[in-house]
Amino acid sequence: MEDSTPILVGGGQFTEKEFNPESALPPMGIAAEAAKAALADTGKGDSIASHIDTIISIRIFPDSTNRPRLQIPFGRAENPPRAVAHRIGANPVNAIYGNVGGNTPQKYINEMAERITAGDVGVVLLAGSEAIKTAQTALRNDIMLDWQEDYEGSQEDRGLGEKLFTPHEFAHGVGIPIQTYPLFENALRQHQGFSIEEHMQQMGSLFEKFSEVAANNPYSFYGTRRTAEELTTITPENRWIGFPYPKWMNAMDGVNLGAAVIMTSVGKAKELGIDPGKWVYLHGCAEANEKINVTDRVNYYSAPAIGVNTRAAMAMAGIEVDDINYFDFYSCFPSAVELTCDELGLAYDDPRGFTLTGGLPFFGGPGNNYSTHGLASMLPLLRANPGHYGMVTANGGYLSKHSTGIYSAKPFAGKWERESPSNYQHQVDDLVSPDFTEAPAGPALIETYTVCFVKGSPDKGIVIGRLTDSGQRFVANTPVDQDLLTGMTISEQIGRPGTVSNNDGMNLFIPA
Repeated sequence: MEDSTPILVGGGQFTEKEFNPESALPPMGIAAEAAKAALADTGKGDSIASHIDTIISIRIFPDSTNRPRLQIPFGRAENPPRAVAHRIGANPVNAIYGNVGGNTPQKYINEMAERITAGDVGVVLLAGSEAIKTAQTALRNDIMLDWQEDYEGSQEDRGLGEKLFTPHEFAHGVGIPIQTYPLFENALRQHQGFSIEEHMQQMGSLFEKFSEVAANNPYSFYGTRRTAEELTTITPENRWIGFPYPKWMNAMDGVNLGAAVIMTSVGKAKELGIDPGKWVYLHGCAEANEKINVTDRVNYYSAPAIGVNTRAAMAMAGIEVDDINYFDFYSCFPSAVELTCDELGLAYDDPRGFTLTGGLPFFGGPGNNYSTHGLASMLPLLRANPGHYGMVTANGGYLSKHSTGIYSAKPFAGKWERESPSNYQHQVDDLVSPDFTEAPAGPALIETYTVCFVKGSPDKGIVIGRLTDSGQRFVANTPVDQDLLTGMTISEQIGRPGTVSNNDGMNLFIPA
């Protein structure tokens, strides 16, 4: 083991469930509380803060989109990493504000591990948070808050990152998570050969276990235990959101949650006197993207980039999936978990389970920062069991961007070096996808679909289909017909024929 080997030495979480909006913490205040918990977890407390030379602040949801629905009129931290630094007594050389994506916590850990090994950075704090519940409560009660923060100093703002949908896709409803993930779920059901009822039972059984974990997690923002039957039964409270997902199968982003981790090198940890019992090693890491646009995917029942990057991470660690003791899969919707299991060859009822937090629908979905919670939850388990391995998968967009980390308190052997993602990204890029047209016309078949609901009532159908003659793919909406939309939730629609037409850039699919 070399002194340049990267390690994690602290992890912390913070949950603000009981609050008065006027005295509640702003987003960077929550991130700072998680950072303080991570500092304490090193065993050296605040003394570590002055040694932090790099702070990465995970981008909050209100800064992640130009869509008005997510804008919060309370001001913002103009320099998020330095707003956190100010609260914990740090003065980093590098202040980085991350780009958009639930993959970014693991992505930046991979990057920082590389930079630590190279000697470019010494002690890194990665922290993220959301205070969406406070904002929602204040807005509902006409309470005006002041979250404006201005701190001097440099900032490297990584921006929004890749554009994850086209204007044409978004015009038809693709690019909104609650309307896009159901497209994968329905395709997966049909590919597996299940009826709608059988598939609902499968999703309920999978997520019942997540809710059990959340119910026993003191950091959960929700944490209500729900049976499979409760999760799959449509009620006024558990109403349809985007078929086949009732409300309780959707990520819940109305939370006040923060999580942080601290990284350094073996040599620096020795210099700072951090107990080796606190050290957790990044044994493997990798990242890969799907074909970014949803309409360019190879199909909707697989996620090849998950398979490519998890296999690369395991190869770096020198282990196989059977060697892993703990998993925390990104779990915004059932399809994200199911497709990860499929790519790894895991049964959905694997006794190891797939979450340490309880998952985004039950623990809570703190924006881009969820996977930091998964990792912070994993650190104590690995320290208590030094021979065990844990895997964290992180997902950004619409199964668009993936990053994986494999961790263990077992020392890393040899020189730490990761393979460039460009060496294996081509395995996804080279896959053949159907041609896509924005102006389809003529007979067609449904490839996958969903029905979108507003307050429990069907609002519109989204169809991704294929032209019968050419096989070209298209995206379209269905007529707004209550009987049609309701029927699409009762019987299988994939393979159903119909006719598609284009009018001023908008496509309409009329089922036969």
